Amino acid sequence: MVERPWLKNYTEGVDWHAPLEPAPLFKLLDDTAARYGDLPALDFLGRRYTFAEIKRLADKAACGFARLGVTKGVKVGLFLPNCPQFVIAYFGILKAGGTVVNFSPLYSEPELLAQVEDSETDIMVTLDLNALYPKLAAIFGKSRLRTLVVGNMPEVLPFPQNVLFPIFKRKDVAKVAWDASHVRFRDLLQNDGACPLVAIDPMEDVAVLQYTGGTTGTPKGAMLTHANLYINAMQSKLADPDLTPGQDRSLAALPLFHVFAMTGVMNLSIAAGIEMLMLPKFELEAAMKLIRRRKATIMMGVPTMYHAFLNHPLAAKGGLRSLRACISGGAPLPVELKKAFEEVSGCKLVEGYGLTESAPVAALNPSDRARAGSIGLPVPGTDIVIVDHDDPTREMPLGEIGELAIAGPQVMKGYWKRPDATARAIVNGRLLTGDLGYMDEDGYTYIIDRAKDLILVGGFNVFPRLVEEAIYTHPAVAEAVVIGVPDEHMGEIPKAFVTLKPGHEGLTADELISYLRTRIGKHELPREVEFRDQLPKTMIGKLSKKELIAEEKAKRAAAEAEQGPRKSAGGA
Repeated sequence: MVERPWLKNYTEGVDWHAPLEPAPLFKLLDDTAARYGDLPALDFLGRRYTFAEIKRLADKAACGFARLGVTKGVKVGLFLPNCPQFVIAYFGILKAGGTVVNFSPLYSEPELLAQVEDSETDIMVTLDLNALYPKLAAIFGKSRLRTLVVGNMPEVLPFPQNVLFPIFKRKDVAKVAWDASHVRFRDLLQNDGACPLVAIDPMEDVAVLQYTGGTTGTPKGAMLTHANLYINAMQSKLADPDLTPGQDRSLAALPLFHVFAMTGVMNLSIAAGIEMLMLPKFELEAAMKLIRRRKATIMMGVPTMYHAFLNHPLAAKGGLRSLRACISGGAPLPVELKKAFEEVSGCKLVEGYGLTESAPVAALNPSDRARAGSIGLPVPGTDIVIVDHDDPTREMPLGEIGELAIAGPQVMKGYWKRPDATARAIVNGRLLTGDLGYMDEDGYTYIIDRAKDLILVGGFNVFPRLVEEAIYTHPAVAEAVVIGVPDEHMGEIPKAFVTLKPGHEGLTADELISYLRTRIGKHELPREVEFRDQLPKTMIGKLSKKELIAEEKAKRAAAEAEQGPRKSAGGA
């Protein structure tokens, strides 16, 4: 029997044993529209929609997709930024019985083509923007795609922006080859919204095929069922008993095509009857103005977003004081950043945890008893167990380091067309996360690092996250990433990449290393420090290591290639 030491630390009103009944994912929208139909659901650049209006448009979209042949087993891709069409199409596809496949607008043509073919996507929804449509047009004849549903910005903008957009943003609008394979988004909705219901088996039918980032090889599609996503939205809602329909407003600046925002922003907002304040993408100035103007109360973000807000001039003038609940995910939240943001905003900033394969939310810090550095407690209905990384059938005692394993109704059905990968990821009914950490006696879990990021220095384990946390305590440091690089004597050594705060550009590598000597072990000290103006980030804005690792490999390969001929010449 699994120990659950976290139960004694749950916030009053949160019940781990609360019933979590599987249901079609679109039931979130139907139930909220029935109960809170007149409440605002979405504010997109000033154009506001009620829950009843979103449901009505999703019903029309469902009929439109059904006429295009969407039914069970048919994959429909969303190649969209944050916009009302995303929400309408998402629930329309599900109501028609289809499966949503999310595509990043940042994808290159080869990435698009590869995912279209792997996912077996037949229909794609996009906008007539130069940043999007030309990529699809370029791969259309090379892929299995048979239909493009194309929307535009004016159809979702308020007056007078809808009139001015085609005039002042003409250079941003693509020329669409309207033919039988193209359908206007507004024409998709030209029906009464009354079409036969498709019977959904929530436990078996895949609602969303969500591709992982591919940092460890070819991207894989996680099969997230209706039950996975419906229950995860309800788990997230249960974890915050203070959510109030008609009063809370959630900033929707994270990209909805990413699993964090899909569940934590869109599905949770709909489940809880709260309004999404939506931006096409995260832009600091626009986000700050929106928070101030609409008095946002909830924000989901990654650490780099909170760092950006913290350094905005309006933050110190009360610009973030409307916020009551802020959640950080996607990457480790530095303790110093948490403290600084809470001091300026007056809002509790807590860390949560999840993976694409867990729909994604698995753990969250309770706002009234959060612990810095911890990912918090398992959400209702979820068990987190620490297992031996080399033998996942063996559980580790509390306080000992091992691999995090998750069991719960939000764990994916498996990887699309990858039974071998599925068997490696799900062992004994538990999802192996690849993250190393431990659970304390109170049930709080602490991530030490990704197993693949572990640096082996002369036989000693070095966890990059612990080194990064120490670097962040230096008052001059803005951002930091630590990776392992090859070393002839030690096997590997830590190398730090650092950006500095304005006015602190004079810090040297020697000064930073000297500062760290009393804070971390000798084997953990970075042997190299490289200062940069900026660090690479992923599509959702979290710091990314893979580009730095690739750079270092290329740099060392070039150096070895250069040294080779010299040695030969010297020996001749």
